[in-house]
Amino acid sequence: MANALQEQLLKAGLASKQKARDVKTQQKRNKKAKVDDGSAALKLEIAEKKRLQAEKDKALNEERFAQAAEKGQVKGLINEFTRFAIKLPTNAELKFNFTLDNKILSVYITDSIQRDLLNGTLGIVRYEDKSYLVPHKLAERVNLLVPEWCGYLWDKSAADSVAQVSDADDPYADYAIPDDLMW
Repeated sequence: MANALQEQLLKAGLASKQKARDVKTQQKRNKKAKVDDGSAALKLEIAEKKRLQAEKDKALNEERFAQAAEKGQVKGLINEFTRFAIKLPTNAELKFNFTLDNKILSVYITDSIQRDLLNGTLGIVRYEDKSYLVPHKLAERVNLLVPEWCGYLWDKSAADSVAQVSDADDPYADYAIPDDLMW
């Protein structure tokens, strides 16, 4: 006679078998949720460590930015990349995506600009919600002083390692890639 009331309600037609099963599963879930296995404390500790690390990183970045600002490097850098920036074409149809602060941003460019970006002769700098196409050396300097402004910077070492891996065991090396293939 574990659940006499439940049996009476089922016989009287006031409850269904499905409703009774749902109540049992909900009771089991509630019991399980009340059991403390120590994971809540661990989660709080991890969250606290992440928060402290984020604060530390932010303080370090602000300190580096302040030092560069004191030297006048940041202001000169802003003037330099706004002056040397390549104007984004207005009639471009090719969308180039890049990531900055875990956000995917895009600019519309031409084929020649895309080639320059992928070859490493150009980079993208984003300042005050505006994207600038700049020469690679200037993008490297921006990345050193204020890394959160550097949107796209071609990395030769990463490209070389990918090329070495892909050339070594490429089973499709004998097949031609069509020119109109777009990702």
